[in-house]
Amino acid sequence: RPVADPHQANGGLAMLAGNIGRAVIKVSAVDPAHHTITAPAAVFDHEADVKAAIASGQLDHDVAVVVRNQGPQANGMPELHSLTPMLSNLQDQGFSVMLITDGRMSGASGRVPAAIHVTPEAVNGGAIGRIRDGDMITLDVGAGALSVDADLDGRPACEASSPEGGFGRELFSDMRDQAASAEAGGGINLLRRHR
Repeated sequence: RPVADPHQANGGLAMLAGNIGRAVIKVSAVDPAHHTITAPAAVFDHEADVKAAIASGQLDHDVAVVVRNQGPQANGMPELHSLTPMLSNLQDQGFSVMLITDGRMSGASGRVPAAIHVTPEAVNGGAIGRIRDGDMITLDVGAGALSVDADLDGRPACEASSPEGGFGRELFSDMRDQAASAEAGGGINLLRRHR
């Protein structure tokens, strides 16, 4: 479409910041009615555990699904897009649903507000690793805010979970240890001098 007649007045991405950290959200397919949500956290360390909780009905309520330990240094940042259809089904049932993760999702992520690439990631002591089940989380696209209503400073950081097996992830721990943060691209620089 021409610049004079854009699809939207603003771009399809927004930055979020708050006491959870910094994140990016794709909003181009998110209904404006879902741009501001407050919901209790349900915290997970593995994508498979989220799927099991959805299948068993444990998440049939307003929920902020927090999937931590999925960043470049923790788990090599695997694709979490398979959660989108399941979370969309919860949203279609009338629940307020969001996803918060230090991991990534592809550009195909859609209707469910998803704050991704949260930095600092949990494995680096990021606040996402101190969120507990039931903590109230607010995501506000218009204000560029992502926050949890809890005193995180007094809580210990979560323990790093071991990466899910398969796809050769267990072979690349040295590379994960040297990976940059998600907001710095999540890559490694093999030419960098170590001190």
